[in-house]
Amino acid sequence: MARKRSSKTTLIFFVLFSVIAFVAFFPVFASLPSLSSHSHDLHLHLRRHQGREKVNQIDVRKFEIAEDMFWKDGKPFQLIGGDLHYFRVLPEYWEDRLLRAKALGLNTIQTYIPWNLHEPEPGKLVFEGIADLLSFLTLCQKLSLLVMLRAGPYICAEWDLGGFPAWLLAIEPDVRLRSSDPAYLRMVEGWWGILLPKVAPLLYGNGGPIIMVQIENEFGSYGDDKAYLSYLMKLAREHLGEDIILYTTDGGSREALEKGTIRGDDVFSAVDFTTGDDPWPIFKLQKEFNSPGKSPALSSEFYTGWLTHWGEKMARTDADFTAAALEKILSQNGSVVLYMAHGGTNFGFYNGANTGANESDYKPDLTSYDYDAPITESGDVDNAKFKAIRRVVEKYGSVSLPSVPFNNKKTGYGSFQLTKTAFLFDLLDGIDSAQIVEAENPTAMEYLYQMFGFLLYVSQYASKTGGSKLFIPKVHDRAQVFISCSPKANGGQVLYVGTIERWSNQAIDLPNAKCVSNTSLFILVENMGRVNYGPYMFDRKGILSSVYVDGRVLKGWKMISIPFNNLNKVPKFNSVIQVSSEFPKLSAHKKLEHNSEDVLEGPSFYTGHFSIGKTSEVADTYISLRGWRKGIAFVNEFNVGRYWPISGPQCNLYIPAPILRHGENVLVIFELESPNSELVVDSVDQPDFMCGSRKSSVHQL
Repeated sequence: MARKRSSKTTLIFFVLFSVIAFVAFFPVFASLPSLSSHSHDLHLHLRRHQGREKVNQIDVRKFEIAEDMFWKDGKPFQLIGGDLHYFRVLPEYWEDRLLRAKALGLNTIQTYIPWNLHEPEPGKLVFEGIADLLSFLTLCQKLSLLVMLRAGPYICAEWDLGGFPAWLLAIEPDVRLRSSDPAYLRMVEGWWGILLPKVAPLLYGNGGPIIMVQIENEFGSYGDDKAYLSYLMKLAREHLGEDIILYTTDGGSREALEKGTIRGDDVFSAVDFTTGDDPWPIFKLQKEFNSPGKSPALSSEFYTGWLTHWGEKMARTDADFTAAALEKILSQNGSVVLYMAHGGTNFGFYNGANTGANESDYKPDLTSYDYDAPITESGDVDNAKFKAIRRVVEKYGSVSLPSVPFNNKKTGYGSFQLTKTAFLFDLLDGIDSAQIVEAENPTAMEYLYQMFGFLLYVSQYASKTGGSKLFIPKVHDRAQVFISCSPKANGGQVLYVGTIERWSNQAIDLPNAKCVSNTSLFILVENMGRVNYGPYMFDRKGILSSVYVDGRVLKGWKMISIPFNNLNKVPKFNSVIQVSSEFPKLSAHKKLEHNSEDVLEGPSFYTGHFSIGKTSEVADTYISLRGWRKGIAFVNEFNVGRYWPISGPQCNLYIPAPILRHGENVLVIFELESPNSELVVDSVDQPDFMCGSRKSSVHQL
């Protein structure tokens, strides 16, 4: 994903194009005198083409650049690709989505590789399930799709920490990400030493689909460290050889290209820029940073839509505007990669975030990564954007396009009742003492080797007759504050006193709980997704400063990890999901006292069941969380992501059919505040991005 758009307006998106080109291979000819006649120019071109054909009779399988064109197996090739990320689509749907991409007219798939998905803990490697990269690449080849592989180590992608594993943030002294810091380079060397040998057999020259590999992503917008870029290039060459085309991508400005590129033939320098801009002057600038003849026009991130943060309008771009911008490139024999062709879903806790003017101006991304792409989050293609883009591709492409498939079936399974099965504080006694860490000061989540989910901080303070004031200078990202007269919240009445948010951090009042001894303080902190772009990417989570009560630093803390299961990892605390789904129904809803007129249920688990008959087709669905406030949802123990309808715009969570099963299906909701008043969830057959105070709008970039 490219640079984030300006925060000055939500009506204008800065959408970036990038130009990718390939390292050339062509016969070397004796120097010829300068020729002016057309016949002599034509004769020279024919000699070069004949020389290329002779080379390819010996080495038929080759993807290269010469004369500012792509050449595939000795023939000119117009690359028409699209981003489709395997980690945002269930493996059961990979082939379905790839076939829809082919029906759009694509001949190439571009995908990132998120390091954190494949190595969630140091040395623990995951290449199965949704992380089965090699199966995805093999499937692309089966369907005759080429691949542009964005190997990281940094990917951006609106993905937690830009794809870096969060355990890098636990290393001391601090590792300087995306730099020539030796500690960081050692980590990269270890990771690429595992990853790159796995993909090497699938390079195009080895018989596979991979035609090029990206080694950095918009580094020119982040730093200026040529030693770092050179290291990545040398490391990639060591594992992948000299023939594969390596590339970087940077913004289409001279400053970004100066900082983010490696001059010469070793790494191709690509550019990106705003959709709707005249691409050809930027392609001309890009040529200055590549060797002569090595810059075919290619936008490697042609934006079909844009990302959306919680609390914003749903990003929409006009179909005809997008198609017209695409035609400006294809009509002059340029090549393009759509970002995104199909967006998919940020399942689990892997959504990223952006920042504005400072690190407190925090903007987490939605669970949905629909992106207003031509192939929607659920795979639908019967829409104006898909049709408009396909028309342009069909007009300028060299091959006939496959027929367009029908939309996949989606079903609403109706309304079903949930029951409150557990209050979070009632489950704390069941937590293994090994998961409770004691320290004088609050500890960041990463230092506890917890990378996602929630962290509960517990301490005590002396109450004052007139109440107290709580101030936490630095919380990442959202903290709910509770007090009790008992050090074990389940042993006494719990009082909710307020919420501290990273983006609007203010001191809150602690009322006098009239405890016989000290008052217990409970602070539940949610990690809402790490920053994936910009100068504030080193984004640890939890309480990152001292905690002040009446101006004095509060000492003596217990930290209790509540990570839940993520996309590629089931932690020890997953028993919470099992317990909450099996817990006996509470006889009455346990409500927290609150020092305002609002009534808060507090962080609680709610469980519901719905059945799919054996004779019925198991189909995609959505669960509508309208009336609920904020939390996460699990279907059959699969973490389908976060919901926050009061902030919006996303109301419904996409539930792909492969998560479901015939017979009984179990939904568990961890609601942080208050549930739907009727404890009802609706299963519906369509998305809904109209929640919150803002509504969707359609506009041009």
